[in-house]
Amino acid sequence: MNRLQYETSPYLLQHKDNPVDWYPWGEEALRAAREQDKPILLSVGYSACHWCHVMAHESFEHEPTAAMMNELFINIKVDREERPDVDDIYMQAVQAFNRGGGGWPMTVFLLPNARPFFAGTYYPLEPRYGMPSFRQVLHAVHEAYRNRRADIEAQAADLTAALDRSVLTVDIPDDALNADLLRRAADGLMANMDEVNGGFGSAPKFPNPMNLEYLLRYAQRAHDAGKLELLHLSLKKMAYGGIYDQVGGGFHRYAVDAIWLVPHFEKMLYDNAQLSRLYLHAWLATGEPLYRRIADEVYEYVLREMTAPEGGFYSATDADSEGEEGKFFVWTIQEVEAALAPLADELPNAAEIAIDYYGLTRGGNFEGHNILYVPSEPTIVAKRLGLSLPELEAALRKINDRLYSARTQRTYPGLDDKILTAWNGMMLASLAEAARGLPNDTYRTAAERAGDFLLETMMQPDGRLYRTYKDGRPRINAVLEDYANLIDGFLELYQLTYLEKWFKAARLLADFVLAHFSAADGAGFFDTSDDHEALIVRPRSLQDNATPSGTSMMAKQLLRLFALTMDARYEDAARRALRPLTPAMQQYPQAFGEALNATDLLVHGIAEVALIGSPTHPTTREMLRVLHQAYRPNAITALARQPVDATATAVPLLVDRPMRDDLPTAYVCRGFVCKQPVTDSAALETLLRD
Repeated sequence: MNRLQYETSPYLLQHKDNPVDWYPWGEEALRAAREQDKPILLSVGYSACHWCHVMAHESFEHEPTAAMMNELFINIKVDREERPDVDDIYMQAVQAFNRGGGGWPMTVFLLPNARPFFAGTYYPLEPRYGMPSFRQVLHAVHEAYRNRRADIEAQAADLTAALDRSVLTVDIPDDALNADLLRRAADGLMANMDEVNGGFGSAPKFPNPMNLEYLLRYAQRAHDAGKLELLHLSLKKMAYGGIYDQVGGGFHRYAVDAIWLVPHFEKMLYDNAQLSRLYLHAWLATGEPLYRRIADEVYEYVLREMTAPEGGFYSATDADSEGEEGKFFVWTIQEVEAALAPLADELPNAAEIAIDYYGLTRGGNFEGHNILYVPSEPTIVAKRLGLSLPELEAALRKINDRLYSARTQRTYPGLDDKILTAWNGMMLASLAEAARGLPNDTYRTAAERAGDFLLETMMQPDGRLYRTYKDGRPRINAVLEDYANLIDGFLELYQLTYLEKWFKAARLLADFVLAHFSAADGAGFFDTSDDHEALIVRPRSLQDNATPSGTSMMAKQLLRLFALTMDARYEDAARRALRPLTPAMQQYPQAFGEALNATDLLVHGIAEVALIGSPTHPTTREMLRVLHQAYRPNAITALARQPVDATATAVPLLVDRPMRDDLPTAYVCRGFVCKQPVTDSAALETLLRD
């Protein structure tokens, strides 16, 4: 075994038996490169990455290739999910060398001072696809390092300078964040939407939940029927497509085609956290039963298959099982018929229903097998089969139970069972919001358990966070996205339980970020704290990609905290973080979905609701129903069981709010200017609507 045997990352542990003399990222590897005067081969990937596995099997397990790597290089293996700071820096280098293209596995060659001088992604063992072999690349890089050292050092110095984002353009007018920006961004997103299949662009097609969330937010306020129509098309096409696991719930990472049929079969926690919340919001906004069903199925999947005994959530499952991509998820007609045979007495036409509903064919739609999807509207299928819609839905529940049971006998895809703070914050926020929005006591229990785990295990008394946890060990300094997403989770948990420990924890994290992540020029935040390990540049990721950028999510949470506290530091910091993004949000809205959601809060304001009354009182319960069982993205709520002063609560919004006539009383404010307090739910709903 190599040095990776001592790591906790499942991805790194997958490489512990490689003949490659791998180092984890750290000073030991960098010192070895300096002392031996060898270039560094940095390989970055993650456990659910299909092509990472391919390159590992082809090259890292191949003795002659490993021997060449060991002789010529110091080899470092990094899990991008554990070290997003390292990944971000060197992905920019990959994109610089490849005209904007990038991906994983990431293969970067560094000088002993960690500056990059050549970069790519996957390289095959033998030349193909018009690509050189990996060993040809190794040889060429080694020759350049030995014979053209001055040239590559100059190139590395220039590239490193280009990667430095320590200073942003801040000479943008204060009023640039405005309603016109939000309108232009919404129109820009619409221009890139697929009007036939939903979603954005063509193939490959990613769900882009932040962009869809922004369109939902915008279209609901603007009563824009055209945008709502395309949003609903996207949500339905994804729910009925192969990108959604029709049997077990949960979304795969993306579709390789334009019609959502053939996915990359890995499942990521961050996708399912964001998409469950999107479908929950769509249900709250529209009452469409499909959206609630999808949200519930995703939550059930996460609680069943992705929840650790400690209460946190696992990171991902692999695309492959038994060495074949998607094998766990696909079916032949014969396999479906065999799985449904036990239903012969109860539901004799079970196989006929499944074949029709899921579009099964003898030839299949994926390498001789069938990815289950829903090619026709359920009402059409029901009519075709001579069933009512409720009869079809009841039959499908039984069919899916049998198919799921049969699937459990297969070899499961690999599980990445590390727990990441940022992704857990996302899942916690979604679950907590679902627990009060649906409502559901199972979700409430799971959210509280996850919150307790994150608070007690991943958070230190001074507000510092760990990034990752596995096998009883929290470790690695957290980055900005960890803080921002955990604040989101804690604020949602506060609005579920109204226990002030969650509000206090969220505020402590925010204050830690302001103290240790803020840029000296006042323009937002860095991704790493001021006492983080020194890297070649201090990373500052601004775009919203598969997950929200730390900057966007942090700005959003600071605005919510401002609404609860009246602490101007929070709004000022949010505004300074968003303002430099204004030109990019307008020109490239598809890359700034969460930044747009945050900007919407800033431009349109937040309804600050202070509720005074016992949660068990019928009127309080009805007011909470009005607040939580509707789509209110620009509202935040605090509750005190009785009137309180500043010595009795940590939440400034609640201070000095008397009850009227000893009845539960709601104060609806905007910018801390309040309407007349109300004591019944109908009046509260009117104030919120106004």
